[in-house]
Amino acid sequence: MELIIFKICLVLVLFLLSITIAAYSTFSERKVAAFMQDRIGPNRAGPFGLLQPLADGIKMIMKEEIMPADSNKLLFILGPAISMITALMTSAVIPWGPDITIGGEKVQLQVADINVGILYIMGVLSLGVYGIMIGGWASNNKFALLGAVRASTQMISYELAMGMSIVAIIMTTGSLSLGNMVEGQNGWHGMGWNIFLQPLGFLIFLICAFAETNRTPFDLPESETELVGGYHTEYSSMKLGFYLFAEYINMFLSSAVITCLYFGGYNFPFMDMVQANTHEILFALMCVGVFLAKIIFFIFFFMWVRWTIPRFRFDQLMNLGWKVLLPLSIVNMLITGAVILYNQ
Repeated sequence: MELIIFKICLVLVLFLLSITIAAYSTFSERKVAAFMQDRIGPNRAGPFGLLQPLADGIKMIMKEEIMPADSNKLLFILGPAISMITALMTSAVIPWGPDITIGGEKVQLQVADINVGILYIMGVLSLGVYGIMIGGWASNNKFALLGAVRASTQMISYELAMGMSIVAIIMTTGSLSLGNMVEGQNGWHGMGWNIFLQPLGFLIFLICAFAETNRTPFDLPESETELVGGYHTEYSSMKLGFYLFAEYINMFLSSAVITCLYFGGYNFPFMDMVQANTHEILFALMCVGVFLAKIIFFIFFFMWVRWTIPRFRFDQLMNLGWKVLLPLSIVNMLITGAVILYNQ
């Protein structure tokens, strides 16, 4: 019973954490953009503008709900709902910290440690594009439909290279469980992270993560200069808010997955010595803090790239996915296999 209550509490904490980080990512993005453009950024709502996300949320809720006259009303509502639900589902298999003892029983800081965790994440991410496709088609707007078609082709093109880079990690780890992947990087005093073993795979995965989350320079599905707003052109109020929130939650969880696969997850240098001299709960909190710090760094990196690099043309995006990243990911997988065979 205690385990069930703990898991329910963990689900609620992860839900609130995802929503909070997504909300403050919008604030942080505007601040980062302002800093890079020598501006101040939002500073009116609350001290230092910290209540700006709350003001934006209230504005979204209070906006008028507009339903296009010739749209498919059921699918028009279903699209943003699917995007938001699939974005929130990903966090279930991410290990947020080491095991702790509750009531004499070992408990994982992970909602579900399934032995195919990375396949679960890939599957859920693949479902997310259905929310964009359904919303773009149901809007009965040519710009929204073009954005939806772009999103689906972009997702297909970059998922292949992303999957191949993950296969190389699976070969070195010997497991599909994210928990096992993180545990396997606890060694060599912090030098056992997969970034040192798979630098090419990390670069491929990182570029594909930008494309999967529709972030600049891969934001072709919603490029305002060409498609007005892309797949969410016809959306308003909280339905538009769901699409925008889903993008930021996906950015947060993509950063978490990158951290788990390549940067040791909650592991940090010399953690064995720290663990030997620290209370179990305090050590677990330290690990969670380290994990969140790594995630925040990658969220900043996503934002930095957005305000630094211009958007690709669509033909350049396709060429990069099919002619560069896919062959490189296959070569990386073959090299990994050859090294493993050589060391046996």
